[in-house]
Amino acid sequence: MSATAPDPATLDIRPDGPGRRLAFRGGLDAAAAARLWPEAMRAARGVHPLTLDLGGVTALDTAGAVLLLRLEREAHRAEFQGLAAGPLQALLDRTRAALDRPGPKPQPALPFLGRVGEATLRRARGAAGQVAFLGESLLAGLGALRAPWRLRWPEVLRHLDEAGLRAFGLTTLLGFLIGLILAFQSSIPMKQFGAEIFIPNLVGISLLRELGPLMAAVILAGRTGSAYAAELGTMTVNEEIDALRIMGIDPIAWLVLPRLLAAMLVMPVLALLMNLAGLLGMSVVMGTLGFPLVAVVNQLQAWVHLKDLVGGLAKAAMFGLAIGLVGCRAGLGAGRGPRAVGDAATAAVVGGIVSIVLLDGVSAVLFFRLGW
Repeated sequence: MSATAPDPATLDIRPDGPGRRLAFRGGLDAAAAARLWPEAMRAARGVHPLTLDLGGVTALDTAGAVLLLRLEREAHRAEFQGLAAGPLQALLDRTRAALDRPGPKPQPALPFLGRVGEATLRRARGAAGQVAFLGESLLAGLGALRAPWRLRWPEVLRHLDEAGLRAFGLTTLLGFLIGLILAFQSSIPMKQFGAEIFIPNLVGISLLRELGPLMAAVILAGRTGSAYAAELGTMTVNEEIDALRIMGIDPIAWLVLPRLLAAMLVMPVLALLMNLAGLLGMSVVMGTLGFPLVAVVNQLQAWVHLKDLVGGLAKAAMFGLAIGLVGCRAGLGAGRGPRAVGDAATAAVVGGIVSIVLLDGVSAVLFFRLGW
Protein backbone atom coordinates (compact mmCIF):
# COMPACT_ATOMS: atom_id res chain seq x y z
CA MET A 1 0.00 0.00 0.00
CA SER A 2 1.67 3.24 -1.12
CA ALA A 3 1.39 6.52 0.76
CA THR A 4 -0.56 9.21 -1.05
CA ALA A 5 0.67 12.78 -1.24
CA PRO A 6 -1.49 15.42 0.51
CA ASP A 7 -3.85 17.46 -1.60
CA PRO A 8 -2.35 20.74 -2.88
CA ALA A 9 -3.22 23.59 -0.56
CA THR A 10 -5.71 26.25 -1.61
CA LEU A 11 -6.55 29.64 -0.14
CA ASP A 12 -10.06 31.12 0.01
CA ILE A 13 -10.22 34.83 0.89
CA ARG A 14 -13.57 36.36 1.79
CA PRO A 15 -14.81 39.20 4.00
CA ASP A 16 -15.85 38.40 7.56
CA GLY A 17 -17.71 41.34 9.07
CA PRO A 18 -15.30 44.25 9.48
CA GLY A 19 -12.36 41.93 9.00
CA ARG A 20 -11.37 39.19 6.62
CA ARG A 21 -11.30 35.37 6.67
CA LEU A 22 -8.51 33.30 5.12
CA ALA A 23 -9.50 29.68 4.75
CA PHE A 24 -6.74 27.16 3.99
CA ARG A 25 -7.47 23.73 2.56
CA GLY A 26 -5.18 20.77 1.84
CA GLY A 27 -1.56 20.17 2.75
CA LEU A 28 0.23 23.37 3.80
CA ASP A 29 3.84 22.29 3.18
CA ALA A 30 6.90 24.22 1.99
CA ALA A 31 5.89 24.22 -1.69
CA ALA A 32 2.36 25.37 -0.88
CA ALA A 33 3.61 28.04 1.52
CA ALA A 34 5.93 29.46 -1.16
CA ARG A 35 3.09 29.49 -3.71
CA LEU A 36 0.49 31.08 -1.42
CA TRP A 37 2.81 33.45 0.46
CA PRO A 38 2.44 36.65 -1.67
CA GLU A 39 -1.35 36.41 -1.98
CA ALA A 40 -1.83 35.64 1.71
CA MET A 41 0.43 38.50 2.83
CA ARG A 42 -1.44 41.02 0.69
CA ALA A 43 -4.75 39.82 2.08
CA ALA A 44 -3.62 39.96 5.74
CA ARG A 45 -1.68 43.24 5.78
CA GLY A 46 -3.37 45.76 8.07
CA VAL A 47 -6.62 43.74 8.48
CA HIS A 48 -8.55 44.07 11.77
CA PRO A 49 -9.57 41.45 12.71
CA LEU A 50 -8.15 38.52 10.69
CA THR A 51 -9.55 35.00 10.96
CA LEU A 52 -7.39 32.09 9.87
CA ASP A 53 -9.64 29.13 9.14
CA LEU A 54 -7.52 25.98 9.36
CA GLY A 55 -10.30 23.41 9.55
CA GLY A 56 -9.46 22.04 6.11
CA VAL A 57 -5.70 21.76 6.65
CA THR A 58 -4.70 18.12 6.32
CA ALA A 59 -0.91 18.48 6.68
CA LEU A 60 1.42 21.13 8.08
CA ASP A 61 5.16 21.51 8.20
CA THR A 62 7.49 24.16 9.59
CA ALA A 63 7.32 26.34 6.46
CA GLY A 64 3.52 26.35 6.61
CA ALA A 65 3.60 27.18 10.32
CA VAL A 66 5.92 30.10 9.64
CA LEU A 67 3.48 31.39 7.01
CA LEU A 68 0.59 31.30 9.49
CA LEU A 69 2.60 33.08 12.19
CA ARG A 70 3.73 35.76 9.75
CA LEU A 71 0.09 36.33 8.76
CA GLU A 72 -0.74 36.73 12.44
CA ARG A 73 2.01 39.34 12.76
CA GLU A 74 0.95 41.25 9.64
CA ALA A 75 -2.64 41.69 10.87
CA HIS A 76 -3.55 43.92 13.83
CA ARG A 77 -5.37 41.01 15.43
CA ALA A 78 -5.61 37.40 14.25
CA GLU A 79 -7.62 34.41 15.42
CA PHE A 80 -7.00 30.76 14.58
CA GLN A 81 -10.03 28.56 14.00
CA GLY A 82 -10.50 24.90 13.18
CA LEU A 83 -7.07 23.64 14.26
CA ALA A 84 -7.82 20.97 16.83
CA ALA A 85 -5.37 20.03 19.55
CA GLY A 86 -3.00 17.48 18.17
CA PRO A 87 0.19 17.18 16.13
CA LEU A 88 -0.60 20.19 13.93
CA GLN A 89 -1.29 22.45 16.91
CA ALA A 90 1.88 21.16 18.64
CA LEU A 91 3.94 21.94 15.55
CA LEU A 92 2.51 25.46 15.41
CA ASP A 93 3.29 26.00 19.11
CA ARG A 94 6.88 24.76 18.70
CA THR A 95 7.42 27.04 15.72
CA ARG A 96 6.01 30.01 17.63
CA ALA A 97 8.34 29.30 20.56
CA ALA A 98 11.34 29.01 18.23
CA LEU A 99 10.55 32.33 16.52
CA ASP A 100 10.00 34.10 19.84
CA ARG A 101 13.25 32.79 21.31
CA PRO A 102 15.82 35.61 21.42
CA GLY A 103 18.93 35.14 19.34
CA PRO A 104 22.45 35.06 20.72
CA LYS A 105 23.69 38.35 22.05
CA PRO A 106 26.54 39.88 20.04
CA GLN A 107 29.85 39.62 21.76
CA PRO A 108 31.24 42.97 22.87
CA ALA A 109 34.29 44.17 20.99
CA LEU A 110 37.56 43.36 22.70
CA PRO A 111 39.81 46.21 23.77
CA PHE A 112 43.13 46.75 22.06
CA LEU A 113 45.11 44.58 24.46
CA GLY A 114 42.49 41.86 24.19
CA ARG A 115 42.77 41.85 20.39
CA VAL A 116 46.56 41.67 20.67
CA GLY A 117 46.28 38.74 23.06
CA GLU A 118 43.78 36.97 20.81
CA ALA A 119 46.05 37.37 17.78
CA THR A 120 49.03 36.16 19.82
CA LEU A 121 47.17 33.05 20.95
CA ARG A 122 46.04 32.36 17.39
CA ARG A 123 49.61 32.62 16.12
CA ALA A 124 50.85 30.46 18.98
CA ARG A 125 48.33 27.74 18.14
CA GLY A 126 49.37 27.91 14.49
CA ALA A 127 53.05 27.61 15.44
CA ALA A 128 52.26 24.68 17.74
CA GLY A 129 50.41 22.98 14.91
CA GLN A 130 53.37 23.45 12.57
CA VAL A 131 55.77 21.99 15.14
CA ALA A 132 53.43 19.04 15.66
CA PHE A 133 53.21 18.47 11.90
CA LEU A 134 57.02 18.58 11.65
CA GLY A 135 57.31 16.03 14.45
CA GLU A 136 54.76 13.72 12.83
CA SER A 137 56.60 13.95 9.51
CA LEU A 138 59.89 13.14 11.23
CA LEU A 139 58.39 10.10 12.95
CA ALA A 140 56.86 8.94 9.67
CA GLY A 141 60.25 9.33 7.96
CA LEU A 142 62.00 7.28 10.65
CA GLY A 143 59.31 4.62 10.29
CA ALA A 144 59.93 4.53 6.53
CA LEU A 145 63.66 4.05 7.15
CA ARG A 146 62.92 1.04 9.36
CA ALA A 147 60.43 -0.43 6.90
CA PRO A 148 61.03 1.08 3.43
CA TRP A 149 58.72 -1.47 1.76
CA ARG A 150 55.77 0.27 3.43
CA LEU A 151 56.43 3.47 1.50
CA ARG A 152 54.21 3.99 -1.55
CA TRP A 153 56.93 3.92 -4.19
CA PRO A 154 54.54 4.20 -7.18
CA GLU A 155 53.23 7.40 -5.62
CA VAL A 156 56.80 8.67 -5.20
CA LEU A 157 57.51 8.02 -8.87
CA ARG A 158 54.32 9.82 -9.87
CA HIS A 159 55.31 12.91 -7.92
CA LEU A 160 58.85 12.74 -9.30
CA ASP A 161 57.38 12.85 -12.80
CA GLU A 162 55.01 15.72 -12.01
CA ALA A 163 57.49 17.83 -10.04
CA GLY A 164 60.61 16.97 -12.01
CA LEU A 165 60.25 15.82 -15.59
CA ARG A 166 57.34 18.11 -16.38
CA ALA A 167 59.28 21.10 -15.01
CA PHE A 168 62.39 20.53 -17.13
CA GLY A 169 61.21 22.73 -19.98
CA LEU A 170 60.36 25.70 -17.75
CA THR A 171 63.54 25.30 -15.73
CA THR A 172 65.73 25.19 -18.84
CA LEU A 173 64.08 28.26 -20.32
CA LEU A 174 64.35 30.33 -17.15
CA GLY A 175 67.91 29.18 -16.49
CA PHE A 176 69.02 30.14 -20.00
CA LEU A 177 67.39 33.56 -19.68
CA ILE A 178 68.83 34.16 -16.20
CA GLY A 179 72.36 33.33 -17.38
CA LEU A 180 71.95 35.47 -20.48
CA ILE A 181 70.61 38.45 -18.50
CA LEU A 182 73.29 38.19 -15.81
CA ALA A 183 76.08 38.03 -18.38
CA PHE A 184 74.67 40.88 -20.43
CA GLN A 185 74.12 43.16 -17.43
CA SER A 186 77.57 42.31 -16.01
CA SER A 187 79.26 43.14 -19.30
CA ILE A 188 78.16 46.79 -19.10
CA PRO A 189 80.28 47.77 -16.05
CA MET A 190 83.01 45.20 -16.84
CA LYS A 191 83.57 46.73 -20.27
CA GLN A 192 84.55 50.05 -18.67
CA PHE A 193 87.57 48.37 -17.10
CA GLY A 194 88.31 45.85 -19.86
CA ALA A 195 87.39 42.97 -17.54
CA GLU A 196 84.82 41.13 -19.65
CA ILE A 197 86.87 37.94 -19.32
CA PHE A 198 85.82 37.73 -15.66
CA ILE A 199 82.10 37.54 -16.47
CA PRO A 200 82.13 33.68 -16.41
CA ASN A 201 83.59 33.80 -12.90
CA LEU A 202 80.85 36.10 -11.65
CA VAL A 203 77.97 34.32 -13.35
CA GLY A 204 79.24 30.80 -12.63
CA ILE A 205 79.74 31.32 -8.89
CA SER A 206 76.45 33.20 -8.57
CA LEU A 207 74.51 30.46 -10.35
CA LEU A 208 76.07 27.48 -8.60
CA ARG A 209 76.02 28.89 -5.08
CA GLU A 210 72.88 31.04 -4.97
CA LEU A 211 70.74 31.78 -8.00
CA GLY A 212 70.48 28.28 -9.45
CA PRO A 213 69.06 26.59 -6.32
CA LEU A 214 67.00 29.67 -5.42
CA MET A 215 65.32 30.04 -8.82
CA ALA A 216 64.69 26.30 -9.06
CA ALA A 217 63.10 26.44 -5.61
CA VAL A 218 60.83 29.29 -6.70
CA ILE A 219 59.71 27.17 -9.66
CA LEU A 220 59.07 24.20 -7.40
CA ALA A 221 57.11 26.33 -4.92
CA GLY A 222 54.94 27.80 -7.66
CA ARG A 223 54.25 24.54 -9.47
CA THR A 224 54.53 21.72 -6.97
CA GLY A 225 53.98 23.38 -3.60
CA SER A 226 50.68 24.82 -4.74
CA ALA A 227 49.72 21.48 -6.29
CA TYR A 228 50.42 19.67 -3.01
CA ALA A 229 48.27 22.17 -1.11
CA ALA A 230 45.44 21.98 -3.65
CA GLU A 231 45.37 18.17 -3.70
CA LEU A 232 45.48 17.71 0.06
CA GLY A 233 43.19 20.70 0.59
CA THR A 234 40.56 19.16 -1.67
CA MET A 235 40.82 15.90 0.24
CA THR A 236 40.47 17.80 3.52
CA VAL A 237 37.39 19.68 2.31
CA ASN A 238 35.83 16.43 1.06
CA GLU A 239 36.60 14.81 4.46
CA GLU A 240 38.78 12.15 2.83
CA ILE A 241 41.57 12.84 5.36
CA ASP A 242 39.13 12.21 8.21
CA ALA A 243 38.04 9.00 6.51
CA LEU A 244 41.66 7.80 6.36
CA ARG A 245 42.11 8.47 10.07
CA ILE A 246 38.88 6.62 10.87
CA MET A 247 40.16 3.61 8.91
CA GLY A 248 43.39 3.68 10.95
CA ILE A 249 45.61 4.97 8.11
CA ASP A 250 48.13 7.67 8.97
CA PRO A 251 47.72 10.51 6.42
CA ILE A 252 51.30 11.65 7.04
CA ALA A 253 52.82 8.34 6.01
CA TRP A 254 50.24 7.69 3.31
CA LEU A 255 50.07 11.09 1.61
CA VAL A 256 52.74 13.46 2.92
CA LEU A 257 55.85 11.30 3.00
CA PRO A 258 55.87 10.41 -0.75
CA ARG A 259 55.50 14.08 -1.62
CA LEU A 260 58.32 15.13 0.72
CA LEU A 261 60.66 12.48 -0.66
CA ALA A 262 59.86 13.45 -4.25
CA ALA A 263 60.46 17.15 -3.55
CA MET A 264 63.81 16.44 -1.88
CA LEU A 265 65.00 14.19 -4.72
CA VAL A 266 63.90 16.41 -7.58
CA MET A 267 65.23 19.74 -6.29
CA PRO A 268 68.98 19.02 -6.81
CA VAL A 269 68.21 17.85 -10.35
CA LEU A 270 66.28 21.01 -11.12
CA ALA A 271 69.03 23.15 -9.61
CA LEU A 272 71.68 21.37 -11.70
CA LEU A 273 69.60 21.84 -14.84
CA MET A 274 69.15 25.53 -13.98
CA ASN A 275 72.92 25.89 -13.55
CA LEU A 276 73.72 24.25 -16.88
CA ALA A 277 71.12 26.29 -18.75
CA GLY A 278 72.38 29.49 -17.12
CA LEU A 279 75.98 28.73 -18.07
CA LEU A 280 74.84 28.08 -21.62
CA GLY A 281 73.09 31.46 -21.76
CA MET A 282 76.19 33.14 -20.37
CA SER A 283 78.34 31.43 -23.02
CA VAL A 284 76.10 32.82 -25.75
CA VAL A 285 76.66 36.36 -24.48
CA MET A 286 80.41 35.77 -24.18
CA GLY A 287 80.43 34.57 -27.78
CA THR A 288 78.76 37.80 -28.92
CA LEU A 289 81.47 39.73 -27.02
CA GLY A 290 84.20 37.94 -29.01
CA PHE A 291 85.37 35.36 -26.48
CA PRO A 292 85.67 31.74 -27.66
CA LEU A 293 84.11 28.89 -25.74
CA VAL A 294 87.48 27.56 -24.62
CA ALA A 295 88.23 30.85 -22.83
CA VAL A 296 84.90 30.62 -20.98
CA VAL A 297 85.59 27.01 -19.96
CA ASN A 298 89.08 27.88 -18.74
CA GLN A 299 87.74 30.70 -16.58
CA LEU A 300 85.11 28.41 -15.07
CA GLN A 301 87.67 25.69 -14.34
CA ALA A 302 89.98 28.17 -12.67
CA TRP A 303 87.42 29.89 -10.45
CA VAL A 304 84.48 27.54 -9.94
CA HIS A 305 85.14 24.59 -7.61
CA LEU A 306 83.33 21.40 -6.77
CA LYS A 307 82.41 22.68 -3.31
CA ASP A 308 80.38 25.48 -4.94
CA LEU A 309 78.30 22.94 -6.83
CA VAL A 310 77.94 20.58 -3.85
CA GLY A 311 76.93 23.39 -1.52
CA GLY A 312 74.31 24.63 -3.96
CA LEU A 313 72.86 21.15 -4.45
CA ALA A 314 72.74 20.59 -0.68
CA LYS A 315 70.82 23.83 -0.29
CA ALA A 316 68.50 22.72 -3.09
CA ALA A 317 67.63 19.53 -1.19
CA MET A 318 66.83 21.59 1.92
CA PHE A 319 64.68 23.92 -0.18
CA GLY A 320 62.77 20.94 -1.58
CA LEU A 321 62.09 19.59 1.91
CA ALA A 322 60.89 23.00 3.11
CA ILE A 323 58.59 23.47 0.10
CA GLY A 324 57.11 20.00 0.54
CA LEU A 325 56.50 20.55 4.25
CA VAL A 326 54.87 23.95 3.73
CA GLY A 327 52.68 22.74 0.86
CA CYS A 328 51.47 19.61 2.65
CA ARG A 329 50.87 21.49 5.90
CA ALA A 330 48.81 24.12 4.06
CA GLY A 331 46.72 21.41 2.39
CA LEU A 332 46.06 19.39 5.55
CA GLY A 333 45.26 22.58 7.47
CA ALA A 334 42.70 23.81 4.92
CA GLY A 335 39.39 24.93 6.33
CA ARG A 336 35.89 24.32 5.05
CA GLY A 337 34.12 26.25 2.34
CA PRO A 338 34.55 27.24 -1.30
CA ARG A 339 37.66 29.36 -0.67
CA ALA A 340 39.54 26.79 1.40
CA VAL A 341 41.51 25.19 -1.45
CA GLY A 342 42.47 28.53 -3.00
CA ASP A 343 43.60 29.90 0.36
CA ALA A 344 45.65 26.75 0.98
CA ALA A 345 47.40 27.04 -2.41
CA THR A 346 48.16 30.72 -1.80
CA ALA A 347 49.53 29.97 1.66
CA ALA A 348 51.70 27.20 0.21
CA VAL A 349 53.30 29.43 -2.43
CA VAL A 350 53.85 32.39 -0.10
CA GLY A 351 55.09 30.23 2.77
CA GLY A 352 57.34 28.22 0.47
CA ILE A 353 59.05 31.31 -0.99
CA VAL A 354 59.51 32.86 2.46
CA SER A 355 60.94 29.62 3.84
CA ILE A 356 63.48 29.18 1.04
CA VAL A 357 64.65 32.79 1.38
CA LEU A 358 65.11 32.32 5.13
CA LEU A 359 66.95 29.03 4.61
CA ASP A 360 69.12 30.65 1.96
CA GLY A 361 70.11 33.41 4.37
CA VAL A 362 70.90 30.94 7.15
CA SER A 363 72.93 28.73 4.82
CA ALA A 364 74.85 31.74 3.47
CA VAL A 365 75.92 32.71 7.00
CA LEU A 366 76.75 29.07 7.81
CA PHE A 367 78.85 28.60 4.67
CA PHE A 368 80.69 31.84 5.39
CA ARG A 369 81.50 30.71 8.93
CA LEU A 370 82.69 27.33 7.65
CA GLY A 371 84.88 28.99 5.02
CA TRP A 372 82.97 27.55 2.05
